Amino acid sequence: MIRVGVNGYGTIGKRVADGIRLQPDMQLIGVAKTRPNFEAETAAQKGYPLYSAIPERSHQFTEAGLDLHGEVTDLVDESDVIVDATPSGVGAENCSLYEAHDTPAILQGGESPDTVDESFVAQANYDDAVGADLLRVVSCNTTGLSRLLEPIDREYGVDKARATLIRRGGDPGETDRGPINDILPDPVTLPSHHGPDVQTIFPDVDIDTLGVTVPATLMHLHSVNLTLESAPSVAAIADLLSRQSRLFVVPPELSIDGTAKLKEFAKDAGRPRGDLWENCLWEESIAMEGNDLYLFQSIHQEANVVPENIDAIRALVGHKTAAESIALTNDRLGLNTTQQYTRSHQHGSPQPADD
Repeated sequence: MIRVGVNGYGTIGKRVADGIRLQPDMQLIGVAKTRPNFEAETAAQKGYPLYSAIPERSHQFTEAGLDLHGEVTDLVDESDVIVDATPSGVGAENCSLYEAHDTPAILQGGESPDTVDESFVAQANYDDAVGADLLRVVSCNTTGLSRLLEPIDREYGVDKARATLIRRGGDPGETDRGPINDILPDPVTLPSHHGPDVQTIFPDVDIDTLGVTVPATLMHLHSVNLTLESAPSVAAIADLLSRQSRLFVVPPELSIDGTAKLKEFAKDAGRPRGDLWENCLWEESIAMEGNDLYLFQSIHQEANVVPENIDAIRALVGHKTAAESIALTNDRLGLNTTQQYTRSHQHGSPQPADD
């Protein structure tokens, strides 16, 4: 049983903690919070042991009626692996704490790749991460691009990748984010940081990325163009992508025409918080022009790195092979929900009718 602590119980941390609790080979030791807000209350209601991330604020938890099991140093000491889901920059500062306790740790995509031994996407470089001390699960957008590139590059070869990322302005709860009524080139220069970040996973892939930020909160949208070494058919591409467990090829019969309906679909499917852990690719968008592949995919920024964090835990301790870990994570999280729709579409089963 792998004992796991989660330092930071916000947008990502709470989802990772819930995912860890579902794994048969993991024990959630507890979660560290900086202050006693509604998320700390939720953690306590779920029975997650609470630890104070800032010792000077420990009294605030007691005053709020929340029992503490200790401070973050105790959590690190009691854990085999720490998942650091703190805000960007804080994870790098925490590395000295993890090293002092000889506890392997997983940082998130907001940290510099120079901080860690390996950047990580389970389908691409799981084996390289086995036995590392510090891993970095790359950002939601980089994870999404890497999941798409891996099978296509393996099957057909990618000469050149180009992606325009239409990025949400903030998560639903981030009331201080924007823009409110604007569309921003972000950054205005080429490339956005996502291309170099993808190259921490695929160093030989030639990729250019552009970023645009829009006044939305639900998901990111990628417009992707890949120049391939061969010219497969649209059907072959669709078949390849539909066989990837963390890609959801959205069949046209579902009448999902945007990110709002994707989120509604996830809620109706019983997903916790309406989470979409997979890339969502519109089947109708897949097109080939000569050797150029075009498609649209959407990324749920709050959720899609959760499976990677769980797989990274197993990679750090060498607990399972990549295939074993990915299959177990998928099964326990319930990624097969969307795969059932994809398979039924492929096999001609009846689809939900329009209203």
